[in-house]
Amino acid sequence: MVGVRVEMPSNNPIVLLREPVSGRYLPIWVGAAEAAAIAYAQQGVVPPRPLTHDLLRDILGALGVTVSEVRITALEDGVFYAVIAFSNGVEVSARPSDAIALALRVEAPIRGAEEVLDAAGIELADEEPEAAEEQVEKFREFLDQVSPEDFE
Repeated sequence: MVGVRVEMPSNNPIVLLREPVSGRYLPIWVGAAEAAAIAYAQQGVVPPRPLTHDLLRDILGALGVTVSEVRITALEDGVFYAVIAFSNGVEVSARPSDAIALALRVEAPIRGAEEVLDAAGIELADEEPEAAEEQVEKFREFLDQVSPEDFE
């Protein structure tokens, strides 16, 4: 997980996930409220009253169920899909933003399906600055051409 970023010039928030082994990045557009919930969890901010994801974490704890992992499972027509897998074997479909916000609160791993990373992942080569700059420029061009409506 890299974090929440704001795409310019539209000021739309994206979550940027990084695959540890290959270094590929997966940008996922999210809503402002979800971006705030993710950023709060990353920064360790404890709100005076529980946010929805905090409440869900507390309910799961009270029921004795843990989150095993969160998986970004599909990308269909520009829309990302996710699954929350629980310790009791149950899996629940979720928006990636909600699944990520919950995973951060319970310290569960976040995994991306290989086909999703192949379709939407961006590779940046740390060892090759010129290649990395080229990839960053391609990503910027992609961001300039895409809008959140493309992912609805």
